Amino acid sequence: MLRVTNSLFIDENDLHEEFIQAGGPGGQNVNKVATAVQLRFPIASLPQDIQDKLRKLAGRRLSEAGDIIITARRHRTRELNRADALERLLELLREASAPPAKPRRPSKPSRSSVEKRLMSKQRHSQAKSNRQKRDHYD
Repeated sequence: MLRVTNSLFIDENDLHEEFIQAGGPGGQNVNKVATAVQLRFPIASLPQDIQDKLRKLAGRRLSEAGDIIITARRHRTRELNRADALERLLELLREASAPPAKPRRPSKPSRSSVEKRLMSKQRHSQAKSNRQKRDHYD
């Protein structure tokens, strides 16, 4: 069992790894060795509320079959890519299992702060109008 949070655990048997060839630089070895990993995890084994959040968070990483697919190819070895994919999956699950943020209540500025702001605007306007040239038609 892998621990995601204090209350959420996933079974390691639910994780399916497939090693694929990674593109990019690496010389002749890149065409012969499958170092990239594709990690699949079915979300059906999770509670319904976490499944709903995961559907929103996962985006294109969620297959039509209901599996989260994470492809890791940052590193040149299988072990590092495997650890990277697992850590990214756990981070996604932690984010989905986090409690919702407290909704923001809009606040209203105090009467004195509104008056201060308006007085400041009047002073600024007065200073600018005092700088203008005046036509004297006496």
